[in-house]
Amino acid sequence: MKQVLILIYVICFWGKLHAQETVDNVKQTEISQKVEVLLAKMTLKEKIGQMNQYNGFWNVTGPAPTNGGAAIKYEHLKSGQVGSMLNVRGVAEVRKVQKIAVEETRLGIPLIIGFDVIHGYKTISPIPLAEAASWDLAAIKKSAEVAASEAAASGINWTFAPMVDISRDARWGRVMEGAGEDPYLGSKIGYARVKGFQGDDLSKKNTIAACAKHFAAYGFAESGRDYNTVDVGMATLQNTIFPPFKATVDAGVKTFMNSFNELNGIPATGNAFLQREILKKEWGYKGFVVSDWGSINEMVAHGYAKDKEQASELAANAGSDMDMESYGYVNHLEKLIHKGKVDIRLIDDAVKRILTVKYELGLFDDPYLYCDEKLEKSVIGSPENQAAVLDMAKKSIVLLKNEKALLPLNKKGQKIAVIGALAQDKNSPLGSWRLAADDNTAISVLEGLKNYKENTITYAKGVVLTEGKTDFTLETKINEDDASGIAEAVALAAKNDVVIMVLGENGFQSGEGRSRTTLDLPGLQQKLLEAVYEVNKNIVLVLMNGRPLTINWADENVPAIVETWHLGTQSGNAIASVLYGDYNPSGKLPMTFPKSVGQIPIYYNYKSTGRPTIPAPNMVFWSHYIDESNEPLYEFGYGLSYTSFRYSNLKLSKSTFKNGEKIILSCTLTNTGKIEGKEVVQLYIQDKFASITRPVKELKGFKIISLKPGESKEVGFIIEEEMLQFYSAKGIWEAEEGDFNVFVGGSSNTILESEFELVD
Repeated sequence: MKQVLILIYVICFWGKLHAQETVDNVKQTEISQKVEVLLAKMTLKEKIGQMNQYNGFWNVTGPAPTNGGAAIKYEHLKSGQVGSMLNVRGVAEVRKVQKIAVEETRLGIPLIIGFDVIHGYKTISPIPLAEAASWDLAAIKKSAEVAASEAAASGINWTFAPMVDISRDARWGRVMEGAGEDPYLGSKIGYARVKGFQGDDLSKKNTIAACAKHFAAYGFAESGRDYNTVDVGMATLQNTIFPPFKATVDAGVKTFMNSFNELNGIPATGNAFLQREILKKEWGYKGFVVSDWGSINEMVAHGYAKDKEQASELAANAGSDMDMESYGYVNHLEKLIHKGKVDIRLIDDAVKRILTVKYELGLFDDPYLYCDEKLEKSVIGSPENQAAVLDMAKKSIVLLKNEKALLPLNKKGQKIAVIGALAQDKNSPLGSWRLAADDNTAISVLEGLKNYKENTITYAKGVVLTEGKTDFTLETKINEDDASGIAEAVALAAKNDVVIMVLGENGFQSGEGRSRTTLDLPGLQQKLLEAVYEVNKNIVLVLMNGRPLTINWADENVPAIVETWHLGTQSGNAIASVLYGDYNPSGKLPMTFPKSVGQIPIYYNYKSTGRPTIPAPNMVFWSHYIDESNEPLYEFGYGLSYTSFRYSNLKLSKSTFKNGEKIILSCTLTNTGKIEGKEVVQLYIQDKFASITRPVKELKGFKIISLKPGESKEVGFIIEEEMLQFYSAKGIWEAEEGDFNVFVGGSSNTILESEFELVD
């Protein structure tokens, strides 16, 4: 009977799935037909207009602009020569510009409204790098859903996220915006975020179109310097950089954004290999590509185009469908077409892609779909959204060190000194890329700690971290001179049982244009830390930062270290919950923490080289440094818990298998501690020899397992041929026969190991 019920369930499930596919196919056919009809009505100027995106250029609640560049943009808007606008937000503002596009232009084509909704709109989630530390795909998807719901309620229907750039260089400020160094984890997270933003029906009021960026290789900028040159080989491009982008295509992402960097001598905006050969041809991508801000014109500065006209020609021919704030297409495309330098068929293709997304968003059915004032008031900052970002924040925290069980803190009877300017900062926890958030709306660490009222908590700033006004547009000036507050902090620390020191980066020290040459604690914070340590060694170091830092001294001396990143609106509540043990931390690092900047780029899935180990005593001719070890401070995948776990009993169902077959891997995970906890069990595989050299290990799976004290569970993974595929010397994705090592553990520094063989 049970088998019959299962069979009925399977039949119903596949029937429902097939029915949904049929409905989706019919809907797409109808949209395609509508697009063709509309395209046939459009003049060349109107087509080019759909490829033109402008930033918000006037106060829409005031009078229309009458002179200058704003007046020209306004006339373009009224004449149907604008397809999209960005940075217009709020129902009243969006309704005003949408009304002009729909009611004053000849064809009434609605605008798509874009905005950088990176990790929340008003209610801010942890920065994406922090979310990646959770390894919790359901929570990450939920975070994107919250962001989409608030943005959509404010009139926005397109976000420039997720950023899926892989990066191995913490000097690059935009690591805060991505998922870290690993293509497998990055792919899973990119997929989850697209699904969170777009939902299962893009025409619903609570969903927005996502944008995979930056295509491609932006995270490999030389020296970690933003916008810098990128020069990588095809193997790195295919095996490391492309997979997260391909995952977003598989997730149905509606738009792509090209990158600022050049790739092997050709700026990405004008790179036909990236946009036409890989994205649109090989991957069969149906959405549209938008340039990054002004990147079409920047091809002149790159030395790739002689002027803006040629830059527009190169971008259009390469497959960049929409021009963000370069004014290149609107000013030059028409004459380029008449000169025969750009084929009208490429214009039609770009416009079809853009119109299709607008139809999918439901904008042609209701141009004011995203302009609901009641929804705007009820959704933004709702208790449900606050609860979701609090959950996400707690899951993002990584426990790096906890000697002598200093954590969790006692909930009563302790005298606690809280030290550090970031402890009372209500702005930095919001992080970079939170353009719609109101300043100083985060719960500070100090506020979160004071919710636990049975301890005595006192506070000292110690040292000022930043001087003067700091925001997204201004350089952050770090205090290097004023140490006047250290004496007060030291005196306070001496009188307390425990010291919580909140140190790290200001919220705007990471993000776009925020590259660093050092990764230590900025300003005088290290001096403050060492001074406090002299009088009280019971220090809990709470790190608040947007990238991996070099904290060697703290690792050697401070007994407890907690990586909290920039956690968003509910930051202080999440941190306090972890410090007091109401939430047992389970986060794992998505990026390697170096011991020295000189080790960068540093990452777990490196190649072994021809001289990977010491050849003989006192020999220097092997791959190493003479002043530092090769090992990181904290490896990828690392993270502790308030309990402990034991890995044992690794088994493979067979040691040899063929393409089309599977191996079942299992191991036993045991909670050997005294409290319930979660562990991220990680599976790594090494292809021991291949047509091109392969990394020493690669993440190929992970599972989050929750265990009570003393409880054991068997954890299983399925190893199949697809898991072993890579871009081979033949220039194809394939799994080559041969020997493989398989590893399982709680970080990339794995515990258990076995081997198997793939045969022809």
